[in-house]
Amino acid sequence: MTKPDRFSRINIWILGRLAALIVGASLVVSTLQAEEITGDWSLDLESGMPAWMRVVQQDGQPQVYMRLYIGPTGPYAAEQVEGRLKFEIRRNPKKKNGQASVIKVDVGLKQGKLDGFLERQLADGTSQREAFTGTRVPPMPASAPDLSKVRFGYPHMIFNGKDMSGWRTHESDKTNGWSVIDGMLVNTTTKTDFSPTGSYANLRTEAEFEDFWLHIEFLVEEARNSGIYLRGMYEAQVVDRDSRMQGIQGVGAIFGAIAPTSNAGKPGGQWQTYDLTLVDRHVTVVLNGVKVIDNQPIDAPTAGAIYTNAAAPGPIYLQGDHTSVKYKNIYLAPVLKD
Repeated sequence: MTKPDRFSRINIWILGRLAALIVGASLVVSTLQAEEITGDWSLDLESGMPAWMRVVQQDGQPQVYMRLYIGPTGPYAAEQVEGRLKFEIRRNPKKKNGQASVIKVDVGLKQGKLDGFLERQLADGTSQREAFTGTRVPPMPASAPDLSKVRFGYPHMIFNGKDMSGWRTHESDKTNGWSVIDGMLVNTTTKTDFSPTGSYANLRTEAEFEDFWLHIEFLVEEARNSGIYLRGMYEAQVVDRDSRMQGIQGVGAIFGAIAPTSNAGKPGGQWQTYDLTLVDRHVTVVLNGVKVIDNQPIDAPTAGAIYTNAAAPGPIYLQGDHTSVKYKNIYLAPVLKD
């Protein structure tokens, strides 16, 4: 074999440099995509299931939080492959065969827009694939709002005490247990356990709201359960004082997110009062006249949320797929913008 001449050596050197530049450029693109996907996203699944995702960098590695309706949030360690993030959500649905279901997630950016899919590996060996897109959620405000400077409009009734005007069931395929009785909004179901969903429908306002103050009164019997979602995103827990659900899951809590400073609830079978203020993604909870959460940040939708974009308005949403509950005297005062 003859030795390469001077020009061949130069060509080899140039090709090597070009290859290095190409590899380096691909790594830069991959890194930029990972940085661009960092933050919170309201997801739009083909099935319509409410979903939310947060991507953070932990010790230089991407980590993902994702909630599919009522599921857990993680975190999940993600692998970065060619500018996309891949991770798995593992669940144990208590199948008789003991196999855990697996959801494989692949997400990235395509022409600046979120692009992803879920591939569900089911316990029976089959799989289902579902695509999704997403809307970026703006970051949390840098500080809590000064509520002394917030102006509210005149409170108006959003339940007239006579009929279901302004309200509708959220699910068309579930049993409607809601009715109006003696000025009360009543949900009657056969469900008595605390499992997260059931065959009865949840209820929501037709109208959607931005920030507001909400007054609502509720009655649950002992060991019964419901919830009030602010803008369809943040659940104020509805149980009795002595419920087995306490603290961050008890009465006065923003469920699973913010615990009340005290249990100001009443025993089952007695009327209780919530005054709930939501301003700039900060919530104040007054339960039976006692302030139990004071202007605290809520940075993600709670489990069971039907809206997941904190920058968008949403309905008042009442859980009806849990147990029987009664509501009355529902008033809302919107925050007035300058």
